[in-house]
Amino acid sequence: MGYHALNEMEAIQYVRKIAGIFPENAQLICKEIGDGNLNLVFRIMEQGSAGKSIIMKQALPYARIVGDSWPLTLDRARIESEALLIQNSICPGLVPKVYHYDNEMALTIMEDLSTHIIMRKGLTARNRYPYFARQIGTFLARTLFFSSDLMLDSHHKKQKVRQFINPELCKITEELVFTDPFYDAETNQFNPLIKDDIKDIWGNDELKLEISKLKEKFLTHAQALIHGDLHTGSIMVTETDTKVIDPEFSFYGPMGFDIGALIANLLLSYCSHEGHTLDKTERLHYQDYLLMTIENIWTIFEEEFKALWQENAKGLYVSIPRYKEDYLLRLLHDTAGFAGCKMMRRVIGLAHVPDLESIKDPELRARGERLALAVGQVLVLKQGTVSKITDLTTLVRNIDTWEVGDDS
Repeated sequence: MGYHALNEMEAIQYVRKIAGIFPENAQLICKEIGDGNLNLVFRIMEQGSAGKSIIMKQALPYARIVGDSWPLTLDRARIESEALLIQNSICPGLVPKVYHYDNEMALTIMEDLSTHIIMRKGLTARNRYPYFARQIGTFLARTLFFSSDLMLDSHHKKQKVRQFINPELCKITEELVFTDPFYDAETNQFNPLIKDDIKDIWGNDELKLEISKLKEKFLTHAQALIHGDLHTGSIMVTETDTKVIDPEFSFYGPMGFDIGALIANLLLSYCSHEGHTLDKTERLHYQDYLLMTIENIWTIFEEEFKALWQENAKGLYVSIPRYKEDYLLRLLHDTAGFAGCKMMRRVIGLAHVPDLESIKDPELRARGERLALAVGQVLVLKQGTVSKITDLTTLVRNIDTWEVGDDS
């Protein structure tokens, strides 16, 4: 019958036809739980407390956040399914298991992670995740290294680049991260209280020059298979476990974009606590935890990446003196720059983050938003001065939050 968007009843009927998912006579219930911008997401479960459950994710042929005036390819469902399979082969257990993929219906059936929570929500509640830095640092090092030219021969790498060509979703990133926030675009949405701060950004030619360079890297630097949208809403966690989800934006791009996106979202949480956590001592303690998490992620990533390089990199890369150190330094610069872009776009552009949007008082929200804009600008403008991860966190620590938050 061809592609069509499923409803809850049709999702149950569909999954019954897939062998091995549920027992033949299972009593199933289904709820559409998608709160994202692009897809339908169904949770289907057996009735009873011990029953099995799965997630069915179906791509829509348009951006859900806008409607059918913004058409999108259904091929992103294939990209997501294939990326999850690759990531699970490299980092078993750090992404949901894929049980079934249907190309015609643009849907994937995968492991239900209802025992986990979206990390963004956990950070807003000031939860701490002692294993997260180790797990995500390892995920980044392994997925990026093993899909790069450091590991793959050039022929195989170029085949992979072709497999993950993703022009429509890349265009979303190009426009919403690197273009629209930095001029008075119709798609921009922002707190009116910070309009003067935003106008300063629109008029900052030095800043826009550096952002243009970063956009060029995003467009041209096919370094590794990146997740493409690695924020704290694309990570589900428990106190001891991490799962990376939603890699539909995956393509061969710059490694620093993934690492920078993650760091940006930890820093957006950092900024949001200017409004969420009014007790100064408690706020500073949690903000310090977030900065230490950023430092630990990069440290673990760097250690793991160096070990993989030493064990697996092709001879030419291993034999050239200081090449590894130069590579990682350039990657750290990219990470800082991309993080800055991602922070600013989440304040100015079309799709904001609940971390800041859930602050009900516009004045308090403006305080966190101004801090995010200040941090974002510093990371873009000072990316070349960062030689170690503590340089990056020091740039953040040195921004005076009271001065940034002053409305006078």
